Amino acid sequence: MQIGVLTGGGDCPGLNAAIRGVVRQAARLGWTTLGFREGWAGVLDREAEPLTIEATDSVLDVGGTMLGSSRTNPLRDPESFAKARAVFDECGLRGLVVIGGDDTLSIAGAMAAEGDAVVGIPKTIDNDVPETDVCIGFDTAVTTVSNAVGRVRTTAVSHRRVVVVETMGRDAGWLAAAGGLAGRADYIAVPERPIELGTLASHVERRAARGLSFSVIVVAEGAEIVDLEVDPAEVHSSDEFGHVQLSARGLGYAAAGALERALGRSVPAVVLGYTQRGGPPTPFDRVLGTRCGVAAVDGLASGDHGMLTALQRNRIVPVPLAEVAGRTRRLDASYLALLDLFD
Repeated sequence: MQIGVLTGGGDCPGLNAAIRGVVRQAARLGWTTLGFREGWAGVLDREAEPLTIEATDSVLDVGGTMLGSSRTNPLRDPESFAKARAVFDECGLRGLVVIGGDDTLSIAGAMAAEGDAVVGIPKTIDNDVPETDVCIGFDTAVTTVSNAVGRVRTTAVSHRRVVVVETMGRDAGWLAAAGGLAGRADYIAVPERPIELGTLASHVERRAARGLSFSVIVVAEGAEIVDLEVDPAEVHSSDEFGHVQLSARGLGYAAAGALERALGRSVPAVVLGYTQRGGPPTPFDRVLGTRCGVAAVDGLASGDHGMLTALQRNRIVPVPLAEVAGRTRRLDASYLALLDLFD
């Protein structure tokens, strides 16, 4: 029996661990694994290579994805979707493991709805896939963000500066919230709660009144500061899902500039960018990726198709992809309360 595996969307740490887990468990069952290059683009172009234990043995602690990735969308037209589905017959696949975020998993869900043997694995540093407690890559990204915020804080303290740090986070503020809290940010702006520029200025002034002449303000790239003028975000030419490139808004720089004018003092901005997605995975992400990879193959073996390998209460459990597609897991009220507490 032969199965396939792909990684779609943005890269993140822990993807290679999941691929390695898929290959190991498949080999244990006497199956072979075909790795598709560049996500769904490889499926459409039939660009694939056999994956072996030897080829994946040393990738556990390596960031990114050995298979490459893209934002190709087979749902863009009926012909592309039909071609994607035909990969089972043309490549002799009995199952396909799809590792990705909401966009990639929406395609897996559409294929599963047609009866194809597909299992999804959730990954995204945004941590916004529903029905799972944690996505692959999130723990590593939080560690990166918290370390960066902590380093910025030492400079802010030393020079009595107000500094704005921009993180990733399109529709959900998990990364900004967790990374900011762990890094001792003094204020965190998230997409779930629109604010005004005056809120940030008042925050700085309240701290100054308490003798705290510095402040590190974390803003998620998708946060909304309602009275702040930012550059328009446009859809990137390589994004077939229609997502705007939020980094083009320049929210961190715009917020820092506006605060500088409002406060009459220097307010630098730090945009963390791709550093948040890079580097080796933490031990947690290595183990989570491995567990999800093994569970995905087990799902194919048991005929439990159309499922997502979700982490719930430290157990990997199958959740129907139909319950995930088109939904976003946003920060809950308990996290918003934490942000208020440490304002």
